Amino acid sequence: MRVLHLLQSSRFSGAENVVCQIINMIDNNYDIEMMYCSCDGQIREALNERNIKFLPIRNLTVKEVKRIIKEYKPDLIHAHDMRASFIGALACGNIPIISHIHNNNFDSRGVSLKSIAYLYAALKAKHIFWVSDSSYEGYNFHNLFKKKSEILYNIISIDKLYSKMTLDNNNYDYDIVYLGRITEQKNPLRLMKICKGIVDQLPSVKIAVIGTGDLEDVTHKEVERLELESNVTFLGFQSNPYKILHDSKLMIMTSLWEGTPMCVLEAMSLGVPVVSTPTDGVKIVVDNGKTGYLNETDEGLVNSCKTILTDTMLRENMSDASIKRAKELMDIEKYKKRIKNAYEKAYGGMHYEI
Repeated sequence: MRVLHLLQSSRFSGAENVVCQIINMIDNNYDIEMMYCSCDGQIREALNERNIKFLPIRNLTVKEVKRIIKEYKPDLIHAHDMRASFIGALACGNIPIISHIHNNNFDSRGVSLKSIAYLYAALKAKHIFWVSDSSYEGYNFHNLFKKKSEILYNIISIDKLYSKMTLDNNNYDYDIVYLGRITEQKNPLRLMKICKGIVDQLPSVKIAVIGTGDLEDVTHKEVERLELESNVTFLGFQSNPYKILHDSKLMIMTSLWEGTPMCVLEAMSLGVPVVSTPTDGVKIVVDNGKTGYLNETDEGLVNSCKTILTDTMLRENMSDASIKRAKELMDIEKYKKRIKNAYEKAYGGMHYEI
C-alpha cells in the first residue's frame, strides 16, 4: 500500500513532527510505503535528517495535488489538518482519504467558511483522527461524524529522541526554553510579558526562543520594548533542539489552544518540567504540581517559573516525575495498531500482523 501524507506547511513544527513520527514507525513495514508531500522549504532539512521521502508541491491547490497523485499513484491519502483535508478531498477522486486534525481550531467552532469547507472533507473521509477531545468537540459539526472519529493523542519515540540528542555535544546554559512556532496560537507577546516578569525577579535568567513564524518580527520588537535583549536569545529553527531543551531548567508555553503538543512530550521525556497555560492538550499530559505547573494568570506563570528555577530539590523531583509520566504515555505499539487499523478499514479489508 502507498500512503501519501498531505500537509500545507513548509515549516517543521508540531503536526509535521507527528507525521514524521508516523512515517518512521510504519514506512516500509507491513508492505506499507509512505511519502511526505507539502510545500517546499524548511521542512526539507528535517525530512532529509529523518530519511523521509519527499514530494514537494508549489502550493496546496487541487491542481497541484492531482499532479502529485498522478505522479505517485497512492492507494490512500492521509491528510493533516483542515485545509489539507479539504484540498485532498477535492483532488482524490476515488482514492480513500483519512483526515487527521492536529489542532483545536477556534475558527471552526461555529458556522464559518472553514467549518463548512471541512464539512465536505469530513463527509468524504473514511476515518478522522483528532488529537484531543477538544479538537473533536470544538468542531461545529462533529456529531455528524461520531462513527468514523477517533481521539488519537500524540506520542513520541523516547529512544529516538535521546539518540538524536546525543548527536549534539555542546553544553547550554539557558534556564528557560520556549520551543515552537512564533504564531498567534502560541501567544508570543504574552510569552515576552511573562519573561519580563521573571527577569524583574531574577535579573540574570537566560531564556532561549527556538522556532520561527509570522510573528517573529513583532516578537523581536517586543523584546526590545521590554528591554529583554540581554536575557532573551532567538535561536531560530533548530533541527535538533533537544540538547538545548535537556540542559534547561524548564520549558514555558503560553498557548491560546493546543492539540497534544509534541514539544511538551519531548520536554517531559527529557526530564524538563513544563510551565504552561492550561490548554486542553497540555492538561492531558502535564500533572499540575508534579511534572510542572499550569496557570491561567500572568502572575501565576511568573511565580511558577521562579519556583522551579530557585528550588533545586523541587526541580529534580519534577524532572523524575516527568520522565516517569512520559514513559507511561508512550505506547508505540498501540499507536501503530490504531493507525494501521484505520488504513486497513479505509483501503478495504487488508490486514497487517502486529
